[in-house]
Amino acid sequence: MPVHTTTVPTLIGTVTPVRGLAPAPPLVVLGPSLGTTSALWNGVVGALAETSRVLRFDLPGHGASPAASHPFTVADLADAVITLVDSVGGGAFHYAGVSLGGAVGLELAVRHPDRLLSLGVICSGPKIGTPEGWRDRAAQIRGSGTPSVIVSSAERWFAPGFLERDPASGSAALNELSSINDESYAMCCEALAGYDVTQALGGIHTPTLCLSGEFDIATPSRLLADLAAVIPGARHEVIAGAAHLPALERPAEVAVLLQLLFEGPSPAAGSSRTAASAYTDGMTVRREVLGDAHVDRASAAITPETADFQDFITRYAWGEIWTRPGLDRRTRSFLTIAALVTGGHEGELTMHVRAALTNGLSRAEISEAILHTAIYAGVPAANAAFAVARDTFAALDTELTDPTS
Repeated sequence: MPVHTTTVPTLIGTVTPVRGLAPAPPLVVLGPSLGTTSALWNGVVGALAETSRVLRFDLPGHGASPAASHPFTVADLADAVITLVDSVGGGAFHYAGVSLGGAVGLELAVRHPDRLLSLGVICSGPKIGTPEGWRDRAAQIRGSGTPSVIVSSAERWFAPGFLERDPASGSAALNELSSINDESYAMCCEALAGYDVTQALGGIHTPTLCLSGEFDIATPSRLLADLAAVIPGARHEVIAGAAHLPALERPAEVAVLLQLLFEGPSPAAGSSRTAASAYTDGMTVRREVLGDAHVDRASAAITPETADFQDFITRYAWGEIWTRPGLDRRTRSFLTIAALVTGGHEGELTMHVRAALTNGLSRAEISEAILHTAIYAGVPAANAAFAVARDTFAALDTELTDPTS
């Protein structure tokens, strides 16, 4: 009977130095999913590099890493990460990985717990898919190559509408998939066929955050919720509007949640609620009230100088105040309009006139709120507010009659 041996593969990584003034910045290691490269993290690494050195690696035969010459396991990949980390200075590190990269993270927590400071498991699990399914995909790749799975990968990877909203990022990821070494991809599939750390989860004591995508069909949210329930102290958060690759689809949200994980839990006094939970809840409400398009534009415009402020807005304004049960959203919109009129904040008022309509106020009610505010905040403030409301209503009418505008 033949004996099948495995070999620890060689992984190539790229280090992004810390941009801040931290005297001894921690190391953050980021692992990609099967079929993607370290470019998956392009939208996340900038925020993390404000306080940390960031090491991104490629899987065997993906990106810069050489093709595998022998079979390997997911545990072998975890050992390869340790070798790579040692080559850039060693020591303990934070880790986050997507899908197969997340599986590598769980193996790190099992095999090298002394090296992990914290663990982010994104769209992954203790066991992914079925052994038969992975072996079938390996056979498909060996027979037809990675281009044969581009369509099915796009269906798994991206949430509805993502390719229309961001065709450049989606196309780049799919183009990278077609260039990956076929045999290495097939070996990754076989590694996943033999991967199962279910029985070891209870022994993981690394601070762990499990992130799932709202529309992920490959590793559904319930899988990540179950994972978090088994790992002592772990948390589960859902990334709204994402499927299997949240780091690509919602990089700003992923970056903030990972930063909060790496910094450690900071619940408010007398509360068990974490900053990550407040951020996730806030982002959900923010998207529901302001719309995905507005939030996506705001997220895309985040710079290192504004990142903390955007985090503050999402966690405190939307995650702590707008989520409170004492007032419904309709009433909160009334109050917000009155406050903005009083303060003369016309720029913010435009956004919240739209939000008020979303929250159920009519145009007549918005106008009445502004008129009422005139008595207490002054006629000039109300006059400016009426101009904002008029222009906003006109813009909305144009959008309704001409969707391309």
